[in-house]
Amino acid sequence: MSTISFKPKKVTKKITSELQDRASDVILNRFGLTTDGKRKTLEEIGKKYNITRERVRQIEDAALSSIKKSSAYRAEQAIFDELKQLMHKLGSIVAEHELLPYISKDKATQNHIHFFLTLGDAFKKHREDDHFHARWSVDDEMTDKVHESLKKLYASLSDEDLVPETEMIKKFLDHMKDLAEQYRNEEIARRWLSMSKKVAKNPLGEWGKANSPNIRTRGVKDYAFLVMRRHGSPMHFKEVGDAIGKTFNKKIHYATCHNELIKDPRFVLVGRGMYALAEWGYKAGIAREVIRDILKREGPLSKEEVIKKVNKERYFKSNTILVNLVNPKYFKKNKSGLYTVV
Repeated sequence: MSTISFKPKKVTKKITSELQDRASDVILNRFGLTTDGKRKTLEEIGKKYNITRERVRQIEDAALSSIKKSSAYRAEQAIFDELKQLMHKLGSIVAEHELLPYISKDKATQNHIHFFLTLGDAFKKHREDDHFHARWSVDDEMTDKVHESLKKLYASLSDEDLVPETEMIKKFLDHMKDLAEQYRNEEIARRWLSMSKKVAKNPLGEWGKANSPNIRTRGVKDYAFLVMRRHGSPMHFKEVGDAIGKTFNKKIHYATCHNELIKDPRFVLVGRGMYALAEWGYKAGIAREVIRDILKREGPLSKEEVIKKVNKERYFKSNTILVNLVNPKYFKKNKSGLYTVV
């Protein structure tokens, strides 16, 4: 199902028909409007005609200018209006990598659309920069708004943030002040978000800073972090390996998984082969040390309270905690029957 009512190749043929042979050849090759669909560089075309890159650029500019003055071009204004309406519908500013495939999955057709966008006065091309991917716009005010809001959104995130998509969209739209109702929808917001090079989503669909290891997953430890965070409680390293395999369709050796978890400060060994995330408040150390730190911090506690508090920080069997707690070398009961440090 095509989103456009016209046949791009036919339109191109009509509006380039008055060009002289070399100018026509330059345009068709520069925009990939030939049968092979390959966009050629200034250099490649220059070699063919034995002219400089600069001369090719001049021919290209003159040819585009000539097309825009032609009656054939004026006769096709309806297609430029249609593309403009479509752009407004998509949010008035759209990343090129979103816009072209939205209009057509066919690469050759995409090249023709790109050609029309370059020709049409209504369309403004914004080159790729540090913050954004290459994008096209039809409304300057909206463009400034979207750019500004995406920058503010990025500035509001910390390096560790992992935000569910619906929440990220809400956060973003909160930055977009006085936005017309027609633009307040998830699809448009998602499209705007995809323009940013600074925010991105991970394979689980959670958003954050694009350069964070939680988003740009590189290797076992990043995958482990995501599956454990989703699981929400300590896991055995074999469980972690299995969960990575299931979630990301990657074959992980248990030994590799174990080694990666040991080395990374985001994980804490909390029991035999059991790991938790450091951000959950779990601490490394043997049972006796964990009990001692809790009693020093909290003061005298009952047996049940000690077990409960230890299990918030470490993953020990109750029996292990009790065996340590009744060791008179380290802990004692006071007159109220509560445990304290010796």
